[in-house]
Amino acid sequence: MRIAFAGTPDFALPALDALVKARHDIVGVWTQPDRPAGRGRKLSTSAVKQRALELCLPVYQPGTLKSAQAQAEIKAAAPDAMVVAAYGLLLPSAVLGIPRHGCLNIHASLLPRWRGAAPIQRAILAGDAETGVTIMQMGRGLDTGDMLAVRRTKIHDADTAQTLYDRLALSGADAMLEVLAQLPDVRRMPQDDMQATYAAKLAREEAELDWTLSAMVLARRVRAYNLWPVAYTRWQGEVLRIWHARAISTAVAAVPGTVISADREGIDVATGNGVLHIDELQPAGGRVMSAADFNNARVLAGRRFG
Repeated sequence: MRIAFAGTPDFALPALDALVKARHDIVGVWTQPDRPAGRGRKLSTSAVKQRALELCLPVYQPGTLKSAQAQAEIKAAAPDAMVVAAYGLLLPSAVLGIPRHGCLNIHASLLPRWRGAAPIQRAILAGDAETGVTIMQMGRGLDTGDMLAVRRTKIHDADTAQTLYDRLALSGADAMLEVLAQLPDVRRMPQDDMQATYAAKLAREEAELDWTLSAMVLARRVRAYNLWPVAYTRWQGEVLRIWHARAISTAVAAVPGTVISADREGIDVATGNGVLHIDELQPAGGRVMSAADFNNARVLAGRRFG
């Protein structure tokens, strides 16, 4: 099939690679414009653009798909379908109607649960037992289109947003290939809007840990924000990022945020209910390190985070 591909971060790479390997004709790759990044604010290209250039595929980077020029470029490519994976730009109705089979999206949740921008993180935060990917026929609403395929996976206690992100990217690529092979006869499953939940975009501020919450809730936050923006607390007036931690159900009487032990095994911090055991963290301006290494040059027991 003639495929127009739209994606931006590395989540979309397995899908692009799979389409190329399956010998679909990639008539163009649409990705977001280069943007300043890092301390030097140098222009940075998306992961999808880099891969498309390696594959010698034509690349388009409009700031919006609402312009006549952007829509004309898609029409000129004459795609049978547009495959979308974490593109990050709105597809207006005029674009949705261009491909013969419409626009197909790889969405990282079990729709209609977690429609929106941050489905992986919201599933972890909510304590969901499972998640997955849904291949969806895109329509005017936010992730409201008919479902064409669903792939499920358990959320394990050790899963972070990063591990789920990687697993779902691969699962979504496989599911998309199966859907394309079945077009136009693929079965369409309408979503139940009454079961819908919304996965709001992440904000950096929400990653600050509130030690009055339970250890279980805090552990979920550490796992959910392990990708971006990374959970953090305050230590001696500076930001201390928490990369890996787990909940311990031990009851303690200490004030939430108090370090009750710090040794080679890690750092135990009192919470509103239970103990958060920190395995890996990152001091301000420093590298990611084990909690044991962080302990070496500091006296932590009895001190408070936050």
